[in-house]
Amino acid sequence: MLVYEFKAYGKSAQLSAIDDAIRTAKFIRNSCIRLWMDLKGTGKNDLQKYCAVLAANFPFADELNSMARQASAERAWSSISRFFENCKKGITGKKGFPQFQKDCRSVEYKTSGWKLADDRKSITFTDKKKIGRLKLKGTRSLHFYQINQIKRIRLVKRADGAYVQFCIDVNCSEDVEPTGNTVGLDVGLKEYYTDSNGVRLANPKFLRKGERILKRSQRRVSKKLKGSKNRGKARQVLGKRHLKICRQRKDHAVKLARCVVQSNDLIAYEDLRIKNMVKNHCLAKSINDASWYQFRVFLEYFGKVFKRVTVAVNPQYTSQECSSCGEIVKKTLSTRTHVCRCGCVMDRDENAARIILSRGLGTVGHTGTFALDVSNAWGDEAATPSGATLIEQVMS
Repeated sequence: MLVYEFKAYGKSAQLSAIDDAIRTAKFIRNSCIRLWMDLKGTGKNDLQKYCAVLAANFPFADELNSMARQASAERAWSSISRFFENCKKGITGKKGFPQFQKDCRSVEYKTSGWKLADDRKSITFTDKKKIGRLKLKGTRSLHFYQINQIKRIRLVKRADGAYVQFCIDVNCSEDVEPTGNTVGLDVGLKEYYTDSNGVRLANPKFLRKGERILKRSQRRVSKKLKGSKNRGKARQVLGKRHLKICRQRKDHAVKLARCVVQSNDLIAYEDLRIKNMVKNHCLAKSINDASWYQFRVFLEYFGKVFKRVTVAVNPQYTSQECSSCGEIVKKTLSTRTHVCRCGCVMDRDENAARIILSRGLGTVGHTGTFALDVSNAWGDEAATPSGATLIEQVMS
């Protein structure tokens, strides 16, 4: 599934209609959550039927396309099913009980309620919300795909305007020649990552660099009177600053992950629990700024596209274990050099990257194994956790 995004241009009345459609989608989702809370045993089909009841009782809900209403009900059911799955897994702490949505920024259409122009440069929404025709501007081309391949269309509001996302049903894979290289990656805060070959990549620290401008924009918001138009304009400027940093992180993660995956046949990385790591209030901002999880997501995605093996290994003792003899050498976070009694002296992060690579190779077997099974071991769907063989993973 590919997702192409285009900037949408329209009149102010059309943008207001988009806001109205988004509010209606939020209302339907929250109403479905309320129905599930009030009536025990409510299932997915009951929520789908409830959309017609809402359309009959509320005229503004009837203005939204019927499939868009169903998509909002599916969003409600996805949060409910996720809560049930977390309960079955026995996850400690909060299980993610479905909550009412306060800030919704998108509405999703399925295969009806819209019509794409022949030149693929504009789209017309045909429901009663009166959104009308929107011009599209982007770097991608939709001429390579048929209309029946577009399964969903999503209208998204951001700080700098409205966007249209096209979800296209297409097989994303490319055949590339094996490189014969393997690499282990140890992510960090000082260096973005250090690989098993000793190559270090500097941490861009986008939030730290833009923090001065963010603080200035935040002060301007605070000085404006609540509810005034000037405060709204200042909030929009602040939102654009945050959006720029978000896009910088994503662009960096995408380009870096693609480069790493194309250069290696096997990529091993730590299976980090970022949610637990950010509980450390001293490092939370730096960890979120590094965007390790986003980097991992794109590593696994490009692993699937280019048919490379991506292995998530257990991070326990990767910084303490010696890559030469395997002895545990305890060190604090401030100790940046690994020194072992066996005579091994190297950078702490490079030593950890070598341990990660050895564990990744131990998971998939010898180096010839992934060369044979690489067509079946794909990124996100086939990221091999430590302790499971590659053959078991592919068979599952």
